[in-house]
Amino acid sequence: MDIKTVGVVGCGLMGSGIAETCARKGYRTIVREVNDDLLAKGMKAIQASMARAVEKGKATQEEVDAALARLTGTTDLAAMSECDLVIEAIVENMAEKKKVFAALDGICPPHAILASNTSSLCITEMASVTQRGGQVLGMHFFNPVPVMPLLELVRTILTSDETLETAKAFGASLGKTTIVAKDTPGFIVNLLLVPYLLDAVRALENGVATKEDIDAGMKLGCNHPMGPLTLLDFVGLDTAYYIANVMFEEFKDPRYAAPPLLKRMVLAGHLGRKSGKGFYDYSK
Repeated sequence: MDIKTVGVVGCGLMGSGIAETCARKGYRTIVREVNDDLLAKGMKAIQASMARAVEKGKATQEEVDAALARLTGTTDLAAMSECDLVIEAIVENMAEKKKVFAALDGICPPHAILASNTSSLCITEMASVTQRGGQVLGMHFFNPVPVMPLLELVRTILTSDETLETAKAFGASLGKTTIVAKDTPGFIVNLLLVPYLLDAVRALENGVATKEDIDAGMKLGCNHPMGPLTLLDFVGLDTAYYIANVMFEEFKDPRYAAPPLLKRMVLAGHLGRKSGKGFYDYSK
């Protein structure tokens, strides 16, 4: 199927990055938020990101102007009726995602593919509220979307071969390397990453080493770009806590059980970079 117009539902951190990437790669892109304030914030983030790309020589001003001309912001979900592909990038809450998928199923043209950017939730459950299960899959992008080269595609037992092949071609057109996982909690990346991050929190909690030495050990010993506790601060401790709980509920495996320290930091509002404090202090 030929994708010409892409819809993105949600213009937060991930949605704005997805919308920017699609527009810069030549797609007519419609991004939707629930109110004008959130839409304005998201569009401002897109413009700032594109401006940085120009400063760094990653794009010309002419390319940015053309991308912005292809990009439309809206608060009306009905605008998705014009899309060949819609990527949902709202809050990681299954009830909310199912509402969006049910609505999109009634709004979008019969040929349109519906995708979720979820990092851990069940795609099949989202597909179950539509009449187009064969045209639903996961498209898990990584933050920051314009920079990170990976796109994790998630195939359910309903997803058709044509849908998957279209998604692969779309990913390639964005300059992404695509990998394919079955619809199991965490898919590939978080299935392996989450236990590693939780083990780092347990190591700190148990006094194995300082946070600095845990991070330095993994950076210098395993050549990781950042240590696990720094990475948790970047991802958001609340996000990691939520994903861990989702995976534990599915697998009942203690590897995915959130350590008490992580729970208490989330309750205290120490969420990482976005709150100014997590395992490290970002207030300055």
